[in-house]
Amino acid sequence: MKELSLHILDLAENSVKAEATKISISIFEDTEKDLLIINIEDNGRGMDEELLKKVEDPFVTSRTTRKVGLGIPLMKAAALRCEGDFKISSEIGKGTKITCIFKHSHIDRAPIGDIGQTIISLINANENIEIVYKHSYNGNCFVFDTKEVKNILGDVPINEAHIMLWIKDYINENIMSLYRNSQEE
Repeated sequence: MKELSLHILDLAENSVKAEATKISISIFEDTEKDLLIINIEDNGRGMDEELLKKVEDPFVTSRTTRKVGLGIPLMKAAALRCEGDFKISSEIGKGTKITCIFKHSHIDRAPIGDIGQTIISLINANENIEIVYKHSYNGNCFVFDTKEVKNILGDVPINEAHIMLWIKDYINENIMSLYRNSQEE
């Protein structure tokens, strides 16, 4: 995949399919330490030890619509290709956590991409899931939480077209602001 946001979307869609009610996505960038860390955590069904051992194999999937599951193996390959690491932990009934570590400056590291689009795609997949997105860049931090937005909206559905467009722009503008603020310091 050309952007990490697409990997994140693919992995978070697994959380939706695992009946998660909350998905937390965090991106931590520290250019001084040359680190990019992506965490995706959910409170879905989780996986037993047997599936957890097999899940990094692209020919193992719980899907019935296709015979391969590429999300986890592709993300792992992307991290390892960039002098990074990949960790996955899961517990039945408690959820799953994926951590991907990249060398930030690595020439083969894909750009982060359109996180705003990723978040609204997840909201569109299931408006009832709480999504918390946190992005940290060189100590500056931005947090987006669908629960807060829903409280402000009241009876207006979060997945209405104009709300979704606002969310996408709001997230992307705040991420760009993190980068600008870091350059000004």
